[in-house]
Amino acid sequence: MRSARTFVNRDPRNQPAYGLAEAARYVRLPVATLRSWVVGRAYPKAQGVGRFEPLIHPPRRQPLLLSFWNLVEAHVLRSLRTEHGISLKAVRAALHYAERKLGIERLLLRKELCTGAGRMFLDHYGKLIDLSASGQLAMRELFEQHLKRIEWDAWKFPVRLYPFVTVELAASQKPIVIDPRIAFGRPVLIRAGVATATIVERIDARETVEDLAADYGLSVTEIEQAVLFERAA
Repeated sequence: MRSARTFVNRDPRNQPAYGLAEAARYVRLPVATLRSWVVGRAYPKAQGVGRFEPLIHPPRRQPLLLSFWNLVEAHVLRSLRTEHGISLKAVRAALHYAERKLGIERLLLRKELCTGAGRMFLDHYGKLIDLSASGQLAMRELFEQHLKRIEWDAWKFPVRLYPFVTVELAASQKPIVIDPRIAFGRPVLIRAGVATATIVERIDARETVEDLAADYGLSVTEIEQAVLFERAA
């Protein structure tokens, strides 16, 4: 009988699919930041140089390619960086603490983050970085906003990610989705299933927003959101 670990390793959501720069663009992170989370980072010590081990483990390192689930992990970690910066050492310690206490592997992927597991992780992380009560409240709010943009399956693993388009767009709006089952996991406009990259290619070929909206049965706003998403990074 195949083990659960074998099933997870063969899941298409866990297969190499995205280069580092592409993944960073989709989750709105600087490439250098995502690289440090995936590859690790050196830091100076009193005697020599130390190294922070990576937080995200891609399915392929030569060449470096991330999976859909890695995108989700980076998306969740982004919520800790946006307002408060991120301590790789503290995040790793908080994750290990919560995973050990709850017996959950790869907690950054799991739907349990929406409940007690997420609170345990954030509380431990906030203590480790000595975050004020108001800072912890703000961090929790941002964390929850990021979790609302993930859709999980019956086994509590992610199946869809709704990336942020721009900071101005309401958090509740989800015009674009990344789904490994659609367009090889590239971002698409949900209502038409058309890749956002295709929209930009046609705009760059001097087609009008209005013509594209008519072609795909979409609103002008949706076409503009696809362009903003592709050009925001």
